[in-house]
Amino acid sequence: MSDDHETAAPPPPRSPRRLDARSLRGLAHPLRMRVLELLRLDGPATGTALAARLGENTGTVSWHLRHLAEHGFIEEDTGRGTRRERWWRVVERANLVESADFRHDPDARGALTTFVYELVGQYFNRVTHYLGEEWEDEWRGAATVSDWSDLRLTPAQLAALNEELAAVIARHTRPAGTAADPGARPVIVQIQSFPRRGRDER
Repeated sequence: MSDDHETAAPPPPRSPRRLDARSLRGLAHPLRMRVLELLRLDGPATGTALAARLGENTGTVSWHLRHLAEHGFIEEDTGRGTRRERWWRVVERANLVESADFRHDPDARGALTTFVYELVGQYFNRVTHYLGEEWEDEWRGAATVSDWSDLRLTPAQLAALNEELAAVIARHTRPAGTAADPGARPVIVQIQSFPRRGRDER
């Protein structure tokens, strides 16, 4: 069975965008965040295909797709599809969410809470999904689920650590338009670094 569409090259990445309250509210919905995650991880798709994967009504998913497009998170993939069905793809741009931007905005705080909890839930689900799958020994041996809890850092040191980790990931990120090495698979790297209150502070 073949799809009646032409494949177009993805657009070049755009400069990062710092989300404002309106954009955050446009994103912070459980189903919209799940739709965006699927498009980001697996590439362009139609509303019908996304609805089937999510177990949702096609009309509902299509409404959320249009909402994501309105806020600039996705765009129509005009190089694919037919007159009957639209394909959607993620806008290749980093979205930055700074919690301090919404500290004094009570209308945005609920959206920020939804966004953060849904995002952490996605991270958790990705790990548990991987653990429940069967993988060859070479992949099991290469993967890791680790944590380090004996660091004591200042805010500046923690920020520097995160910058260094991001730089390492950047060095291992394949440049756009280049072919992956033979045997390469998509890999997810999740980094969570945050302070915790000591026993005497709780």
